[in-house]
Amino acid sequence: MAAQRVDAGGRVTITEIARQAGVSVPTVSRVVNGRSDVSPGTRARVEDLLRRHGYRKRPAASPSRAALLDLVFNDLDSPWAVEIIRGVEEVAHGAGVGTVVSAIHGRSGDAREWMRNLRARASDGVILVTSALESTLHEELRILGVPLVVVDPAGSPALDVPTIGAANWSGGLAATEHLLALGHRRIGMIAGPPRLLCSRARLDGYRAALEGSGITLDASLVVPGDFRPESGFAGCNVLLDLPEPPTAVFAASDQMALGAIEALRGRGLRVPEDMSVVGFDDLPEVRWSAPPLTTVRQPLADMGKLAVRTVLRLTRDEQPDSPRVELATDLVVRASTAAPAERG
Repeated sequence: MAAQRVDAGGRVTITEIARQAGVSVPTVSRVVNGRSDVSPGTRARVEDLLRRHGYRKRPAASPSRAALLDLVFNDLDSPWAVEIIRGVEEVAHGAGVGTVVSAIHGRSGDAREWMRNLRARASDGVILVTSALESTLHEELRILGVPLVVVDPAGSPALDVPTIGAANWSGGLAATEHLLALGHRRIGMIAGPPRLLCSRARLDGYRAALEGSGITLDASLVVPGDFRPESGFAGCNVLLDLPEPPTAVFAASDQMALGAIEALRGRGLRVPEDMSVVGFDDLPEVRWSAPPLTTVRQPLADMGKLAVRTVLRLTRDEQPDSPRVELATDLVVRASTAAPAERG
């Protein structure tokens, strides 16, 4: 006889009930929650198994105890993360929901430790930000009945996991088209980590804008970065060392754009007179940079707000209006971009 799958409390899980009944996990969930959209025969078969195994639905948060959500980042060392947290906290606080913020640093051991802590505190939902969750941990969340929402997914999440992101491709397109409209034809890009979907989409938008203007992509003008200012500084220096440096740079994050500006300053070059710079995010501090940064506004706080609303709907067994949401990005033009200077 095959071993039965049980949860941390030794109880048979919904997954095991579904296997024995020959139905899907969502079907068992609908029966457990008293939904009417299940055929009588299937309902009877599932209910019989539930009774035989003594299955009890995971209790909802009681009125006397605030519900609890886990907000999980890969890293927390960026103002970008602060903006997500700000949006999450605003909606969670208004709903009387507590929030636990964690960083798993992309390490399996950290992720498993986080899962142990999540089980211990009985969180009601999880918001995962720019991180890839191991399939075994994802399955464990499913077994525990803890809904999951992913913000800016690192890779391709499971089809049953709602995702919230920004229009990264159109943002990359708008940034590059802005520079093209100013007259730039040799435009460098400091790209983000290729493992992230948002990075690849911004790079694809950059490529599409160049192709739309009849410009062949020069691979030497695309340098790698990791969204941190140090990589923007290093990437800009690589571009400046080319035999023919670009006249403008699109950095895939504001932090990298600020690093690029510092690299230019270190060489005695001015922004935008000697080189234009565009970022991506519109973090609060970039409007006070010298010069104020032209950037693509990513609605980070709004993404956090929507993530909370979505995961709270899932805790009530309500489905989101759309499983895949991309919020609009907008180009914010400031003083870091101008027409290219004449070069002798």
